Amino acid sequence: MPQTKFLILRFSSIGDIVLTTPVIRCIKQQYPNAQVHFATKKSYQSLLNNNPYVDKTHVLEGSLSTFVDELKAEQFDYVIDLHNNLRTRIIKFRLGVKAFSFDKLNFRKWILVKFKKNLMPNVHIVDRYLATTSTLGIKNDNKGLDYFIPEKDQLPNSWLPEEYRKGFVVYAIGGQHATKKLPVAKMIELCKQVSLPLILIGGPEDKSEATQIVEALKEKAILNTCGNCNLNQSASLIQQSLWVISHDTGMMHVAAALKKKVVSIWGNTVPEFGMYPYQTPFVAIENKEIGCRPCSKIGFEKCPLGHFKCANELEFSDLEKKIFKTNYTS
Repeated sequence: MPQTKFLILRFSSIGDIVLTTPVIRCIKQQYPNAQVHFATKKSYQSLLNNNPYVDKTHVLEGSLSTFVDELKAEQFDYVIDLHNNLRTRIIKFRLGVKAFSFDKLNFRKWILVKFKKNLMPNVHIVDRYLATTSTLGIKNDNKGLDYFIPEKDQLPNSWLPEEYRKGFVVYAIGGQHATKKLPVAKMIELCKQVSLPLILIGGPEDKSEATQIVEALKEKAILNTCGNCNLNQSASLIQQSLWVISHDTGMMHVAAALKKKVVSIWGNTVPEFGMYPYQTPFVAIENKEIGCRPCSKIGFEKCPLGHFKCANELEFSDLEKKIFKTNYTS
């Protein structure tokens, strides 16, 4: 039987690509003799390198025209566009093969941001991604998200200080936009609610804030790994943790992929956009008492109104009690 070649398009970002993994797996396992290729940016290739359901990755680095020529040579049968922007529309047009495109519901998102009227379907974005392939007979296998950590990036338990080896909590303190994460003072307040040893994960850009947290809470066991671990190593720490705290960022979805209980912190964005932790127990902490959120579907460098009440007025009392009682909740 000849192979059927699929090209999945999703160029960014960490969370969005992790959220596409059920589509990759379901196509590979359900469509007869499927070969699955994935096109993304170089900075996100590591998310796919260890995925056993991806046969080949294509990396956009230089000219789009050259990239399209590379894709044409593969002679794909189908394109699954899970990004659906100008660039992917150009790619689909130039490849000239049957394509299925994800509906981003941008108008409904705009209505929610502009008028605070929620017309979004009560459907997780993963299920909307999968709906893109429904006419091909692809169905949700309900196995959740995937994240595969290569052996070289698995951090052994012996790497941790002794007091962490009996159990710890990971806090992913980063966020692509300032309004999607807590100010340092609120991070410190949140950390005070955790009785177990804490490991802070993040990139080099988060190191200064992590240092401030450690300095403010010298009496607590807090390990700052920000800037010292790559993405897969941070995922390895999540995998070993008892539960995870994360802002509305990609590491929240990595935690969901690794089947961890998640405390998800929401600033200017809202779970109603459909990107809350998928098929894993979670608690959503958000300020529902103000009328200005969501102020964006993504985020800003600072609060447009100057008060940042969506983060500054959050409460973290009984945090541990909530996480141990939760299933799927907000």
